[in-house]
Amino acid sequence: MGSNATVTGPGRQRAADPDGDVAPAGAEPTTAWSEYLAAARQLDGVRRSAAAAAGEQARSAEAAREELTVVRTGLASQQERLRELGVPAISLVPSPPELTEAARSMAGGPAAVLAALRAARGWAEAAEAALAAGGRFRPGSWPARGRNILVYGPLALLVPLIQVVVFGATGTGPASVAALICGLPMPAVAFVAGWVGIGRAFRAGPGERLDRTVRFGALVCLVPAVLVTAGLLLALLAG
Repeated sequence: MGSNATVTGPGRQRAADPDGDVAPAGAEPTTAWSEYLAAARQLDGVRRSAAAAAGEQARSAEAAREELTVVRTGLASQQERLRELGVPAISLVPSPPELTEAARSMAGGPAAVLAALRAARGWAEAAEAALAAGGRFRPGSWPARGRNILVYGPLALLVPLIQVVVFGATGTGPASVAALICGLPMPAVAFVAGWVGIGRAFRAGPGERLDRTVRFGALVCLVPAVLVTAGLLLALLAG
């Protein structure tokens, strides 16, 4: 072979660039491999970011479902109590502008929905606290005995008070004897009137039965009558 022959082979191969320069062997494959690795790393980063975002959305959606259950339960209880207080049903339903504003606030996906539900839960808890604070001053929210004595008590004291007034005005005369005799069946009348009055004045909750505290009411109606009758009888005998 002549001296101008070109040596070819794996270790001596040359590549010419567009400008006519000769590049070292293996330069183009190395550049392609580097670009491949960079693209693979970029795709892996995108995949990891997408997986993290999907996981975060799934957690937000699950938390939003739990929050929605709590909010619905609390609102249903409050609506029932407000209806019992005489609030019109239309006042307990959101208006179209309120629905539009709520939909706009939740347009950002599960995270925005969760934030809106947490805010709604805070408002519902504040309303529940205000409702409970106002309920302390309503007899309907008191214990059964404390509530019922407001009805039994005045009725139980009415007839004995009349007897004492008649005795004080007439002394040991026929009018006092008549008032004493007429007052004997009055505890039973006061109890029946109180039993009916409790049903008119108070209302039981859904699925509940109104507790009229029958034994307690009978005792409240009987004790004042017995004490006053015994006192007047002793006064009449002494006179």
